[in-house]
Amino acid sequence: MRTDRLEAFSDGVIAIIITIFVLELPKPDAGTLHGLHKVWPVLLSYVLSFIIIGIYWNNHHHMLRATQRISGMVLWANLFLLFWLSLFPFATGWMGENHFARVPTAVYGFVLLMAAIAWCAKASGMASAYNPSETRLLRSLPSACASRECTPSCAMMRRARIVNAIAHMNSTAP
Repeated sequence: MRTDRLEAFSDGVIAIIITIFVLELPKPDAGTLHGLHKVWPVLLSYVLSFIIIGIYWNNHHHMLRATQRISGMVLWANLFLLFWLSLFPFATGWMGENHFARVPTAVYGFVLLMAAIAWCAKASGMASAYNPSETRLLRSLPSACASRECTPSCAMMRRARIVNAIAHMNSTAP
């Protein structure tokens, strides 16, 4: 299968995810900075998640541009990735509305982790279908994925650690 249909479908799903993010943003109660201060956790979690979704979308675009054909396994791995990305609005909203409490933040970190695992599964699937004439594909994959030894300790693990550190700081604050 050519990559254009997968790319169009994924672009549509990611656009809907971003739209859900924006629609769920709370409005400040008052037209003052104090009113904005009350919703800062939700805004902060929105910005963090928007950046992460943007990174996934950008990397997805470049990875698909680096190959001409995809397999059925890659389609399923991409659907697995989109499933976890579609949970971002829920996890983001829950974490922000509860001011980075431990359980919502842990759920957010779990969603990040599962998205990272799904990304690695997709990248590994693309690498396993690697055609020597498509050298651009291997150059576009992280070295762990290109060697077919992709682990979930990708960059998303660092982001999950940052989120957990924020939750820990919030739980120890007076």
